[in-house]
Amino acid sequence: MLRRLLLQASATRRRCLFTPHSSSLFQQRSSSSSSSSSSSTSHSQIETSSTSVEHGEEDSNQSPQPSSSISVDRSGLYNPPEHGHGPSSDSELVKHLKGIIKFRGGPISVAEYMEEVLTNPKAGFYINRDVFGAEGDFITSPEVSQMFGEMIGVWAMSMWEQMGRPNSVNLVELGPGRGTLMADLLRGASKFKNFTESLNIHMVECSPTLQKLQYGHLKCIDEDSSDVSVEKRTISTLSRTPVSWHATLEQVPAGLPTIIIAHEFFDALPVHQFQRASRGWCEKMIDVAEDSSFNFILSPRPTPATLFLMKRCKWAAAEEIAKVGQIEVCPKAMELTQTIANRIGSDGGGALIIDYGLNGLVSDSLQAIRKHKFVDILDNPGTADLSAYVDFASIRHSAEEVSEDVSVHGPITQSQFLGSLGINFRFEALLENCKTDEQEESLMTGYWQLVGEGEAQFWEGPEEKTPIGMGTRYMAMAIVNKKQGIPVPFQ
Repeated sequence: MLRRLLLQASATRRRCLFTPHSSSLFQQRSSSSSSSSSSSTSHSQIETSSTSVEHGEEDSNQSPQPSSSISVDRSGLYNPPEHGHGPSSDSELVKHLKGIIKFRGGPISVAEYMEEVLTNPKAGFYINRDVFGAEGDFITSPEVSQMFGEMIGVWAMSMWEQMGRPNSVNLVELGPGRGTLMADLLRGASKFKNFTESLNIHMVECSPTLQKLQYGHLKCIDEDSSDVSVEKRTISTLSRTPVSWHATLEQVPAGLPTIIIAHEFFDALPVHQFQRASRGWCEKMIDVAEDSSFNFILSPRPTPATLFLMKRCKWAAAEEIAKVGQIEVCPKAMELTQTIANRIGSDGGGALIIDYGLNGLVSDSLQAIRKHKFVDILDNPGTADLSAYVDFASIRHSAEEVSEDVSVHGPITQSQFLGSLGINFRFEALLENCKTDEQEESLMTGYWQLVGEGEAQFWEGPEEKTPIGMGTRYMAMAIVNKKQGIPVPFQ
C-alpha cells in the first residue's frame, strides 16, 4: 500500500532503483518530452517469569538494554490528532472495546484490539465501507495500474503451465479488495482460453460491502437454471469463469490443484507486540486510562501469545534478537501459512504472497492511516486502517515446518518480480498507445509507483503529489508444491 510508503518520502530527491532496463525507458521518454542459524534460544533468553512488571515504565538503570519505556512510534506522522475519547462522544466500537476491557477486568492485547478495529461485524474498518483508492484511505498496487494485475496473471498462467495444464484449477484470492486485481488478471488472460476455461475463482472476503464491489468489477451474473437440484452459479462475464465467495480459506473446496494470490493480505493480520523489560519480554497491552482514553501498558505476567514469541525467537539468531527492544509476532500469519502449505502440499499448485515487510524479525511497525495520512493507533478506532510489516522469515519457517511437499522461494523485491515477468515491455506497449499527455503521465506515474524507489525524479507536478515508488519496499514470496519445480521468476 502507498500508506506505508509515505514514510519513505524525504525532503530531498533520491536516486531511484528501476527494474531491468527501466532506467533507459524513463531517460528516453524524458528526452523526447521536454514538458514532462538459526540459533536456539533458551528460556533464559526469552524470560517469561511471572515476576510482576509494573504497568507503565520499567527501571531504566540497565544501560546495555534498549529503552523499555512504553511509547508509540510516531515518526513521519502528519500532525497526528490528540485523543478524543470523551464519554459523550464514544463511538459504538469504542464502547464495545471498553466493555471488553471492563468485563475482563484487565487490558486486551494489541492483536485483539487490531482484530476488533478491522473486522468487527458491525463497526470494523473493512466491513461496511470501500476503503480503497483515491477517495478511500489508501491506494493499493492494483488501483495504481492495470499492469499489476496483468503481471499477476502472467505468474498464474506460468504456474498453471508448470502444473501440467490441469483442466480444472482453483484460483483463490485472499482479501480481494474491490476485485480490481482479479478483473485485470482475467482481462489480460482472456485470449488464453485453455487457461481461463480451467479456472474456478474463489474470493476469500468477509466484508459484504466489498463482496458487492467485487461482484461488479468482475461483471458477474447469476446463471438461471431450471433444475432446482442444481445450485445456481455466479459467472464472471470477463472470461465466462465461475466465481464464489468464502469467509475463510478453509471454506474453499479442496481436491483441485490450487493457485493462491495473497496481495496485501498478511499485513492486516493482527500482531502481538512484545517489549524487552527488566524482567524479560513482556507483552504490550491496551487498557483504559483514568481519563477514559486508551493507553498502552505492559502485561505483569506471561500471556498465551508468549508461546508464539518463543517459537519465533527459536527461528532467529541470538545476535538478531539482541539488536531489538521490541518484537512483533503474528500467530494468525503462521497459522494461515500452514493452512496454505498443507493445501498446496496435498492438492498441488502454488501460492504467491506480495506485501511490504522484512525477511527477519519485525520490531515496532504497527501504524494507522486515515485518508492517506498517518494517525495515532489508538485514535478513534474503526476509522483508520491498521497494518504491520510482514515477517517473511516467519512465513518461510511456518511453511517448511508443516509440509515436506512444498518449497519456499524468495522473498525478492516487487521491482525484481514484476521486471522479470515483463512489466517493462508492457509499459512500452501501453506508452505507444497513449493519445494524450494526461494518459502518458498517468501511465508513467503508475509504472513508477510499482517498480521505482523513493520519489519520482521525472515528476513536474505539485510536490505533495510526487509519486512514491514501492518497488523495493514490497516483497514477493512463493510457496509451491515441489512437483512443480522452481516457479517463475524465482529461478
